[in-house]
Amino acid sequence: MPVSYDRLWKLLIDKKMTRTDLKINSGISFNVLAKMGRNEFISMESLYKICMALDCGPSDIVEFKKIN
Repeated sequence: MPVSYDRLWKLLIDKKMTRTDLKINSGISFNVLAKMGRNEFISMESLYKICMALDCGPSDIVEFKKIN
């Protein structure tokens, strides 16, 4: 997949948060969490909610990879 959420998972560890904490604090659904776990694209609305909950920018949680 050309998208990676590894930065998000590291940020959660740094903030001592679980994925469940993120789900509750941001208001995203379990399905969005599952998509991110599979490195699939999510909506801009979900990305916005996560950024607001973590007080960060999109580049702090998602990275686009080159397709070879």
